Amino acid sequence: MRLSRPLAWLVAVLVPVLAACSGTTPSGSPGGSSASGQPSSSAESSGPTASPIAYPLTLTDDEGTAVTIPAAPKTIVSLTPATTETVFAIGAGPELVGRTDSDDYPPQASAVKVVVKLGRVDVEQVVGLSPDLVLAGGDGFTPPDVVAQLRSLHIPVIVVYAKDVAGVLADIRLVGQAAGHPGPAGDLADSMAQQIDAIRAATDGIDRPSVFYEIDATAAIYTAADQSFLAEMLTIAGGDPVTTGSTTAYDIPLEKLVAADPAIILLGDAAYGVTPDVVAARPGWGTIAAVKARQILPVNDVVITRPGPRLVEGLIDLVRAIHPELGIEPLGSGAPPVPSPAPAGS
Repeated sequence: MRLSRPLAWLVAVLVPVLAACSGTTPSGSPGGSSASGQPSSSAESSGPTASPIAYPLTLTDDEGTAVTIPAAPKTIVSLTPATTETVFAIGAGPELVGRTDSDDYPPQASAVKVVVKLGRVDVEQVVGLSPDLVLAGGDGFTPPDVVAQLRSLHIPVIVVYAKDVAGVLADIRLVGQAAGHPGPAGDLADSMAQQIDAIRAATDGIDRPSVFYEIDATAAIYTAADQSFLAEMLTIAGGDPVTTGSTTAYDIPLEKLVAADPAIILLGDAAYGVTPDVVAARPGWGTIAAVKARQILPVNDVVITRPGPRLVEGLIDLVRAIHPELGIEPLGSGAPPVPSPAPAGS
């Protein structure tokens, strides 16, 4: 089959990037937030040509807080699944000593002690692990009082919260700097940026069907808010997202959804038992174009909405659902390389 120019570029970019992932990752520049402070010691960052990091190291997190890390972190606690994935992807897995109960990737994470259960942070357990660095989630993901309490105990806490795709790449670089692995983090962010640009090119100029992404529809119907991270993902993947009409609200009235008449419905809640048949049987949904055409498709919500290293896998999942005619294949396991070995234990 003859490839269009954008699709040919996508193949040309993805193939060498994936090939490089199976071998030695080249070193890259740290990028991301700037460091300040007078060096009192230094630690060699990962990568054959990476520059040493001077400590104490001061970084500005996503909430605008300047956080000083006294020395190269030897013990790290992650309070979000995305930062856990990032820690492993940049080679800092051996330093991870604490995680959440939702951390399901990579498999090595299962050996790490759980310090967050059902969203509740066990501060006593976190402190007992004597972390040199804690990675937390912003916008209420990690309760602000928990962050304040840990900082009051002189534990460096970096809060990350990516509001868009560019923010995900910036956060990977930031976590890399904070964890003492700026080279691999920069390489990962650079390769992801290449792949995302290639996906943008593959969907540029093609017809954009209206797409409704279902986050949940139990008590209310939830979908992408205007100018949200999810709306951007759908746009990059070549869709015209049906959004709530608000930048802060994620619920949409059924009447508004029916009026939008999406051509495709994507089920982000498929993992929770929602099927096309369930959707088609809902009262009031039968007139929607996607329901009539049976264009109701399950997708992998975790890789689509988790702001971490598997974001490219999420975009490809969306493109395959919205534009199957492009013939884009999944990235094997879809995961970036995980250069670090399994942690020694919890």
